[in-house]
Amino acid sequence: MTSSDSLERINPDALELNEATGDQSLQLHLERYHYAGKHLIPGPVADVACGVGYGSYLLATHYTQKTSITAIDNDADAIAIAHEKYSHPSIRFLHTDAFTFSSPVMFSNIVSLETIEHLSDPAAFVQHLITQLIPGGRFIASVPVTPSMDANPYHLQDFTIASFRKMMRNAGLKEVDHFIQVQPYNPFAIAGHKEVRSKDLRKNIAGYYLQHPGKFLSRIRSLLVDGFRNKYLVAVFEKSL
Repeated sequence: MTSSDSLERINPDALELNEATGDQSLQLHLERYHYAGKHLIPGPVADVACGVGYGSYLLATHYTQKTSITAIDNDADAIAIAHEKYSHPSIRFLHTDAFTFSSPVMFSNIVSLETIEHLSDPAAFVQHLITQLIPGGRFIASVPVTPSMDANPYHLQDFTIASFRKMMRNAGLKEVDHFIQVQPYNPFAIAGHKEVRSKDLRKNIAGYYLQHPGKFLSRIRSLLVDGFRNKYLVAVFEKSL
């Protein structure tokens, strides 16, 4: 299994139905892309961390109407699948790192969904990207807002709604719209690795909690407030004029 078909790289052709880590996650991703499409303004679009490209293709075929889309990802396997499965005249797929990517044209819209929680320095990521966004341009992003670092070893940040908004506000972005996604999950199926893609979840979570007791307390608080439900914030921000 390549990184293009793992817990962090959804490949629609390789998912199991009715699994929180599989088909259900894909449906959440598609919902985010539809939401992003409805909030795009006219002009070029960047899809940052596009994965295998199904979201870029959705934007190109449903929302952008001849507007160019530059779709980038640092995973060569994912970009190879994108070229093979989701090629479109409006899309340019690039294998590159978002921190070093520099576009010759400014973007009117930057879309980056379920990306920022994977980064060691998310604030620097946002600051770098908005230098390539026109004044009044839109930055559309999503993050988990219930704890995820304990279960998912690929996540380097836990955000709350308040902490994510503060980071974007500090970058000079103003929120103009948002919605919350809710994803119930079966803890026994996840913990027992009964779902195909759950094999990538953290193996020794008890040891992780011993080393990071604050994360254990965060999980307990989340279970008391939200139960067995993951929550995600999907939001539209604008760069100051």
